[in-house]
Amino acid sequence: MAYSKRGDDDALDFLITKYKNIVRLKARSYFLIGADKEDIVQEGMIGLFKGIRDFNEEKQVSFRVFAELCITRQIITAIKTATRQKHIPLNSSISLDKPIHDEEQANTLLDMISAGNMTDPQEMVVSKERIIFMESQIEGVLSSFEKQVLALYLDDCTYQEMSITLKKDVKSIDNALQRIKRKLSQHILNVQA
Repeated sequence: MAYSKRGDDDALDFLITKYKNIVRLKARSYFLIGADKEDIVQEGMIGLFKGIRDFNEEKQVSFRVFAELCITRQIITAIKTATRQKHIPLNSSISLDKPIHDEEQANTLLDMISAGNMTDPQEMVVSKERIIFMESQIEGVLSSFEKQVLALYLDDCTYQEMSITLKKDVKSIDNALQRIKRKLSQHILNVQA
């Protein structure tokens, strides 16, 4: 153990090889949404490495017990992190560079938004018709509360400002924005199909 802490790669490899089966055994008990078993094993191996790094021989505990605890904690932390709702807005957002209809068409959402800088009258009319069409589609998909939240969001209001204006708590505003994103992206997919 002391050799691996001093940077002896052979000692570190020996410990990792020796305890790899314990990591696999521990990983078998857990499930991580969107990942395969090897991802969980990898998290367990990180826990084993941290156990090797942090083990204190002066304590009254064996390395095996300490390593199992580190492995389990690392796997559980990875699962909790993956199942947290914190990153859903980032993971479920719609890219402005994504083509509107199909992969071969060049028009993107960003093109539609930046259409305000057009000088060609024909393009301006087509762009305005698209915006009217999008507004009518939004009208049919969103609830009245969701429409209010979206209007405030598009006016660059913060969650706090929306909360005060609509007399709802911040969590309700956040939930409404998540529903809006989900509904609109689902609607865009249905229109494309």
